[in-house]
Formats: sequence, structure tokens, C-alpha cells
Amino acid sequence: MRLPDLEAWAIFAAVVEHRSFSGAADAIGLSKATVSKAITRLEAQLSQSLFHRTSRRLALTEAGKPLADHAARILAEARAAEEAARDAASAPAGRIRLAAPMSFGVTNIAPLIAEFLTAHPGIEIELSLSDARVDIVAEGYDIALRIADLPDSSLRARRLCGISTHVIASPGYLAAHGTPRHPNELGEHRLLSYSNITGPWRFRHPDGAEVSVRPQGPLTANSGDALVPAVLAGLGIARLPGFIIGPHLASGGAVAILEDWTPPLIGLHLLTPPSPLRPARVEALIAWLADRVRDPCTIARVAEPVR
Repeated sequence: MRLPDLEAWAIFAAVVEHRSFSGAADAIGLSKATVSKAITRLEAQLSQSLFHRTSRRLALTEAGKPLADHAARILAEARAAEEAARDAASAPAGRIRLAAPMSFGVTNIAPLIAEFLTAHPGIEIELSLSDARVDIVAEGYDIALRIADLPDSSLRARRLCGISTHVIASPGYLAAHGTPRHPNELGEHRLLSYSNITGPWRFRHPDGAEVSVRPQGPLTANSGDALVPAVLAGLGIARLPGFIIGPHLASGGAVAILEDWTPPLIGLHLLTPPSPLRPARVEALIAWLADRVRDPCTIARVAEPVR
């Protein structure tokens, strides 16, 4: 049986990551000639070209694009296996790349990271906060936290908890425009919406009734925090998670409405690349987060001030 050329696959992954033969050679400590020969060898074995090469540009061929994902997994699993063997004989150490939503990351994840690093002095964390959806494999993240209903994918996902949301407005807006008593009445109001969660606002009543409302209004933003000033200024009604709006509800700057109608919980998920092999440091952080972010009450306690 002919064994696969794992070295060539790993070099292929490095070329894709660094977008050049010379960049890959510098990164992995080989000569440019060795890198070029490995790619030529792999192309011969596969009977197809992996790159379009010009003097100024290197681009994956249509055949090379799907194979690049396989190469990245091969390299990642090899690295994880080596790290797992080393970690078995020592305390977890090394760098973890973690992506998390901006607002939730600041209020809820950053404090947990500080505690984790105190308990694991050999580990370093690169925390990237953004509400944009990152490509975990392509951008090289070990873990991503995502607040959303997840589409089907090859990523490994673990649901940590559900996050409650509240329909809120300022007292001034309600005094000027009236307080909706039923979700269907929201169509008569100015609604402020969060663009990263698409689709209608859904509600369920204790008697089993369900209602959907598609938001329309003067402001749509890809950050929940960006909607808060508009709410407090009396520009409309928004649906926001407790970790963003909790302090404003506590201070009276905003008021929760339609409390008999419950919006569905939004899942907080922990995502990792497809490979089941993970370094001990990544497993340690996953266990830490899973133990400390387990239910909506945990999030509410972090978000809302003590009265």
C-alpha cells in the first residue's frame, strides 16, 4: 500500500496560508526549492495543478481550492497530535486563538479569560472581539463563540447556554407613542434591529400562541450596543439581549414591554475546527468556559448590576 505524502500535504497547506512559496519556506524553515519540489511532487501524485503561477501572483486552481481545506486539516491534526503528546508530560502551555462577539466578549468572556490565565500561567490567549462571523479554519482560530442559530457545517459545535432577549423602549418613547400590548401592534411602531440576526422577531405566549413580526424602522446596526443610544433617545423599540440592556433596565433608562410574550432564547455556541484532536491547552479553555457559562442566569448575573 502506498502511503500518502504527508510532508507535501503539509507544505501545500503552508503555501496556501502564506500565499507564496517563499513565505511558506521562511515560515517552516525550508528552502524555496524544497517547497517547490514538494508541490510539484503532490501535483504529480494527484494528476492536477494546485496553483496558477505567474511572476506576480499565486492563486489556487479550482481543483486546488477544496484540497486546500483537506491540507489544512491534515496539518492541524498533525500539530494537535504532537502537542497532545507533549502536553501529556507537562502542564498545558502555548497560544490559543479565541474569537468572540464584541459586547458579550467584553462583559462576559474577558473576566473569565483573566481568571483562566491566572490559573494557567503557561498559556497565552489571543482574544479577537468582533460581531462579524469568522471563518475558524481559514483564519486559524482554535475556538469561536457565536450567539446565533447555527446552520449546518463541518465545525464541531457545543451549546453552552441560551441567552434571553428583551423588547425594550425608553419611557419617553412609550409616553409619546403608546405601549404595545401585543406583538402585532409592533407594526405600528419604529423598530430598531440588529442586522447580524436576520429574520422576523418571534414571540410565544404561555397559552401556546406564536407571532412573528418583521422589524422595520430608522436604524439597523451590526452591533447591539450601537442600538442602545437610539433606544435611550426615544427613537424606537429594540429587541436586545440582557447582557447589553440589563444595566439600562435596572436604571430605568429603558423599560421592558410585551413581557407576557417570550422571544426564543438565542443559543451561545462554542465552535472548534472539525478535527477531534485538540491540544490540552484548548481542551482546558473549553472546559473552563463550559463550566462557567452554563445558563441564562449566569449571564444575567454578570450583566446586571447588584441592587
